[in-house]
Amino acid sequence: MTVVVEDGPGASGQLSSRDRIVIGVLLVSTFVVFLNETIMGVALPVLMTDLQVEASVGQWLTAGFLLTMSVVIPVTGFLIRRVPTRTLFATAMLLFSAGTLLAAVAPGFGVLLAGRVVQAGGTAIMMPLLMTTVLTLVPPGRRGALMGNIAIVISVAPAIGPTVSGIVLDLFGWRYVFWLVLPIALTALVPGLRLITNVGESTSAPIDVVSVVLSALGFGGLVYGLSSVGHSGGTSSVVVWGAFAVGVAGLVAFVARQLVLQRTDRALLDLRTFGSRTFTVASVMMMLTMATLLGTAVLLPIYLQTVLVLEPLTTGLLLLPGGLLMGLLGPVVGRLYDRFGARALLVPGTVATSAALWSATLFTTGSSLLQVVGFHLLLSVGLAFVFTPLFAVGLGAVPPKLYSYGSAIFSTAQQLAGAAGVALLVSVLSVRSAVLAAEGVPLVEQTAGGVHAAFLVAATLSLSTIVGALLVRGPAPGGTPTAH
Repeated sequence: MTVVVEDGPGASGQLSSRDRIVIGVLLVSTFVVFLNETIMGVALPVLMTDLQVEASVGQWLTAGFLLTMSVVIPVTGFLIRRVPTRTLFATAMLLFSAGTLLAAVAPGFGVLLAGRVVQAGGTAIMMPLLMTTVLTLVPPGRRGALMGNIAIVISVAPAIGPTVSGIVLDLFGWRYVFWLVLPIALTALVPGLRLITNVGESTSAPIDVVSVVLSALGFGGLVYGLSSVGHSGGTSSVVVWGAFAVGVAGLVAFVARQLVLQRTDRALLDLRTFGSRTFTVASVMMMLTMATLLGTAVLLPIYLQTVLVLEPLTTGLLLLPGGLLMGLLGPVVGRLYDRFGARALLVPGTVATSAALWSATLFTTGSSLLQVVGFHLLLSVGLAFVFTPLFAVGLGAVPPKLYSYGSAIFSTAQQLAGAAGVALLVSVLSVRSAVLAAEGVPLVEQTAGGVHAAFLVAATLSLSTIVGALLVRGPAPGGTPTAH
């Protein structure tokens, strides 16, 4: 038996005080770890100079973080079913805190990357744990509002991250970015251990080690191959194609093994979640959105600091209004979802997001700051109307007994796509810049040309999300999401 949901608050539609405390603690803790997820964006150009690494190497501080999450998250479906909530929460926050400390004292790039990887191990657990808990405790009719609160976490925290990073970099240096996050993480851990309670019941099913290895090879190989394109200057190499081959083979073998194991409820990730068309479409849309979003989060600071020659603090402040707007819209979008359903929000949201990305292809060496802020505000509004409906309708379409698996799959796809998006767009930037350098173009114009090419790829990908929005079904306003 897994998490018990039938006896939850569905009948009355009310949450108990205990349930509110559990969700509140998890929201605060997830906010802390997500604050860290984009804190490298503004710091990356500074780190590249200080540690003397190229963009194709420095981007591993973000891509490696996301890659680690995409490898760890598949295991969380098992962990949530097996390990008590309090224990899993403590493990996640302790890992995150240890990684933050390691990054703060890192003597060079290698140790700094190792610290980011350890951080990612803790971060990977938090989001699936939060999503599964919300699905378990919150009745369908109120999920939109709660997903709106989660949207605040995944939008405001990353939005504040660059601003905080810019202020700290301007006053102290990149190490203090981590010294600032560490006490916040420990502050969230201590009351969390006291207040959080276990949700549902645990199982005693053993973990399938072969599935863990295959998932690591599959997801890791694909993202490493994408990232290696930047190192190879866009040319074919044994490393690039070897990584892709390992990734594809590992992923195929992983899927085949899950299809066999799920017959006896022993799968690491139960793929029966994809029996819901709504879940499948929402997963693909989330992957495309995260790929473009996190890739853009890396591109924009590089453009602002290298091409427009802005200070890190100014860069962070320019990105703050859009992120705060997206956070403020989270609860509003949640209530609109409960009232009007998913498609009514997804269609305008994806159109606005795509329009913003196409406007970014117009950035040049002489673009005004007003143009950049306008782009970021439009992008933020579009994403606000995309994230909450996707989370709510996608995960809500999964049968209750598969909640932990659906949450893990959704989060895995999200982080894998984010890592791939960062790797792909930075690789496009690097390749185009290298071509322009060979033509004797000045350095600033090299970077501007690379950013233009990368935004062009992101804008093209965003068109697919508009098609996906038209394919999403349900839920009926105020009702339960369809499982079709």
